Amino acid sequence: MIAVAVVDAETPGNVGTIARSMKNFGLSELLLVDPPELDPDGEAYGFAGQAREDILPAARTVSFDHLVEHYHTVACTAVPNEDANNHVRYPAVTPSDLAASLQDVDGDVCVVFGRERVGLYNDELARCDEICSIPASADYPVLNLGQAATIVLYELRELTVERNQHPDSLHTTAEAAAVEGLHDEFGRFLDAIEHTEEKQAKTRRMFRRLLGRARPTGRETRTMRGLLRQARQRIERGSD
Repeated sequence: MIAVAVVDAETPGNVGTIARSMKNFGLSELLLVDPPELDPDGEAYGFAGQAREDILPAARTVSFDHLVEHYHTVACTAVPNEDANNHVRYPAVTPSDLAASLQDVDGDVCVVFGRERVGLYNDELARCDEICSIPASADYPVLNLGQAATIVLYELRELTVERNQHPDSLHTTAEAAAVEGLHDEFGRFLDAIEHTEEKQAKTRRMFRRLLGRARPTGRETRTMRGLLRQARQRIERGSD
């Protein structure tokens, strides 16, 4: 299942536009983080088309923590003219590659869109499993929120509108909570080896991106977590 989340939208009309695009391309679960008021007689419902009958009124308000804890998260963001060593926004897949990237994810996926003016904050991007960015002119790479969502959701149509045409995959991705447990253990491991404090956030982001692309199975996740725990415990005993 693929859900869509909109974080801290300022304009109700953009929420309605995204709901309409979801209806167009076979998605139904809309999650809102810090949403504006959505008046049934206002522009959100006016822009939503037929989505005003089901998707928009059924939208759930959740926290950003909820997204990270319960979904394989894909953050959609502009990639400005930055060095590719910026591990907050890189590596990023394009919308045209996103469906292929997600087709083996058996757990729930959430595609996350951010604010109209500034998009998702860096600390939010750092907590997501994958980054998706729409290639655009370097002179003006930032798209309107509703436009960006429509482009991304269109490219996901083979997983939503045409999802029944895909054969079952033998790869079963670990549940989001299990992957988060592995991230927590990796953080404790970094503390145990006294990894430089100012480099820890960057290292953890790199590890999150790596796991996001690899999509480990439940068994792989448990094994890696166990290995990190054993290594950490040996280091801690040796330092006593």
